[in-house]
Amino acid sequence: MTLPTTPDSTLSRKDALARARQSRRPSRLGRRAGTAPEPDYPVPDDAGFPGLLKRVWRRAAAEPDLSSAMDTLLTLAGHVPADIQLRALPAAEECALTVLFGRSWRTPGLRGTAPEAGAPAAFLGEIGLNTSGRIVVRVPSEPPLAGEEDLVGGVLRVPWSDRDLARYRAELAAATERLRGSAADCRAWLAAAGPDGRRDMLENLKEAALRTAPFVLYSGDRQYTNFRDRNTLAGKTLWPGHPDCALSSLATVPLDLWSDSDVLMVTCLTLLVRSAGFARIEEANGTQLTVDHVARLLERTRAAYDAVPGGERIPPAASDSVADLGGLAAAIARRRREIAGRVRLYREIHGPLMHKIERVAGAPAGEARELEADLCARLSERLPVSGGSLAELGASLEASPGWLAEPHGASRTGLESLVHETVRASTAAFDADFAMSRGMRSLTALTAALRGGDWPEIAAWDLPHFFCCVVPAPDARRYFGDSAAHMADAAWAMSARMQYNSWHFLAGNLPKVPEVAARDYFVPPTIPDIAYYSDQHHHGHVAAKVRFTIRSPQPVRVLDRTFDGFVDLRLLRCEGLPYGEQDLLAADRASGFIAKATGLAAGLVAGGADIEVTDFDSRWHWETIAE
Repeated sequence: MTLPTTPDSTLSRKDALARARQSRRPSRLGRRAGTAPEPDYPVPDDAGFPGLLKRVWRRAAAEPDLSSAMDTLLTLAGHVPADIQLRALPAAEECALTVLFGRSWRTPGLRGTAPEAGAPAAFLGEIGLNTSGRIVVRVPSEPPLAGEEDLVGGVLRVPWSDRDLARYRAELAAATERLRGSAADCRAWLAAAGPDGRRDMLENLKEAALRTAPFVLYSGDRQYTNFRDRNTLAGKTLWPGHPDCALSSLATVPLDLWSDSDVLMVTCLTLLVRSAGFARIEEANGTQLTVDHVARLLERTRAAYDAVPGGERIPPAASDSVADLGGLAAAIARRRREIAGRVRLYREIHGPLMHKIERVAGAPAGEARELEADLCARLSERLPVSGGSLAELGASLEASPGWLAEPHGASRTGLESLVHETVRASTAAFDADFAMSRGMRSLTALTAALRGGDWPEIAAWDLPHFFCCVVPAPDARRYFGDSAAHMADAAWAMSARMQYNSWHFLAGNLPKVPEVAARDYFVPPTIPDIAYYSDQHHHGHVAAKVRFTIRSPQPVRVLDRTFDGFVDLRLLRCEGLPYGEQDLLAADRASGFIAKATGLAAGLVAGGADIEVTDFDSRWHWETIAE
């Protein structure tokens, strides 16, 4: 059942309310919503991240030695790269792991000889895992972890020798001096920016916190987050200007009263944003906000961009001073814009810690070409297009796009038929458990609103103005109790969430008139991503078993305005092998094919055609999946 994008004037108010109260879950169509005595598909309390942490701790505690236990904790039993956890440690704990285990993000691959449990100890320390997924370490002079941290389980006792204590003292002294010097450099840089410059930084960072996906960052033992727990930044919980928002609270406070943690936070986030926009913040997710870490991230990015042939190369920063890193961040941003049209940038997402890493994709190889050929063969059989590549299919479509506005197959328009067939072909070709693609239902309404410059009207549109076509593999029902009804309900839940994503991104493409600025929205995505173990935090991801995914957002031009992230193609595997870069490159081209069709359809609408997608509501998902 699709809710109309405009109210049905033929219904009485009573009938309209009764219809609005009906459940839109496919297995409950026609019934009143909210009347089930209990959830149809209950999820255990420890499903997702809490359950993962419990399993990680049990495994670490059962390891035969402390070195193996540390490997398990650093990688969350193989679910994340160890580097993320190493960069989450405050200075004292970082020094402890360097001394005791020879593990440090500063020297990747270096490993020392770990202490033996039960060995004579000058100090008996502890290692634990807290409920945010971070390793915690008891160092000399600190109290037991149980009284300071919300631990997943108990602790592992770690003996320190006299030699360990001496090395730790030296490491800590050097680290403390580095941090002191870094904070002073940041403070001087902020002072040089002046009151207006600092105010602009704070306003920009507040907007970043409000308009990007959740993040969790650390400065020493202090946490900066807009995600669950106790929020300290604006986001879903704290409104902009809230006194509990760390950024808002600094706006009227003299710089000399800012804590070193706040000074580092503002400086590091500003450098990250200047290198690539708000999304770069997510590449620091789960780690310490230190100038050293930002310097390493920027250098890694510089080297990756410099490996792309052509254009002006970027020299390394002359030093790790904030001034030099600021210059490097600006150069990286310029280089990023330069190479964006020649290579495909994408992000890896490590779901348990929500950490992202930007990559530069290589060229499509045999695997990507085979996937593309498979897709083309399937689409050529089902649609009036031909070609051996998706680019050729797109050219064929561009040569004769009129059928997109006409009935095709069982669909009211060729556009929705093309979306369905591309998603269906992707499910099969990519060995996905689910594939999906989202978009806007009425290109006609969007075109009319754009012509009238009616930005408040567009900003006011709600979820029924968007669609998402979800096609599962037939055998994906094995993940849902072998129930086609449960699988249809899961598919509709995904579809509804993707409608929300379309709604959430749309306003980010509009002029910031008051009605748009006041609306909740995220900056639209512009590059694809591959996610690993996404079935951790988001309740919908946990319930629908969203483990390994590819997402490829695409821009679409409607009249004279480009809408970033207007459509996308997503692939999902509930179990099995994760997707790789070659999968992403092929999926990105398939997503581009859908975007091209949508753009051509928008052109037809501009010429007078009427295109409104009516498929892909809850009844459609029930009929195509469960019946």
